Amino acid sequence: MKTKVDWAIEMAALLEGRYADCEKVIVVCDNLNTHTIGAFYEAFEPARARALVSRIEFHYTPKHGSWLNIAENELSCLTSQCVSGRRIGSEEELREQATAWYDEINSTQRGVDWQMKIDDARIKLDSIYPKIKM
Repeated sequence: MKTKVDWAIEMAALLEGRYADCEKVIVVCDNLNTHTIGAFYEAFEPARARALVSRIEFHYTPKHGSWLNIAENELSCLTSQCVSGRRIGSEEELREQATAWYDEINSTQRGVDWQMKIDDARIKLDSIYPKIKM
C-alpha cells in the first residue's frame, strides 16, 4: 500500500511533468487517508508543497458512493472487452476503438442490480440518513 509520501511524490511527478504547463489540475480521488494536502507537506519542503497544492483542485468522491463500484466495473469491462491482449499503435486508434466500444455498449439499456432494499439501507446506513425532527 502506498504511503502519503509515495502518493505526494507521484502527484508531484505528474504536476511537474505531464501537467507542467497546466495552471490548475483537477484531481478526483477517493477519501483514502493518503489523498490529502498534508501529504505534500510531509513529502516536500513548505515552499514546494505550497506551489504544488496551489495548482490542484481536489474533488473527493462521496464516502458512501456505490457509484464508484459501477465506474470501476465499466473501466474493467472496457479493458477486458476492448483493449486487453491487443496491440494498439496510436492514441488516435485507441480513441477510435474505445469510442466504438462505448457506442456499442451504450446502445443497449443496462441497469444496476442493487442488492440492498430501501428499508434495509435505512437501518444499515442509519448514520448517513438525515434525522427529521417532528
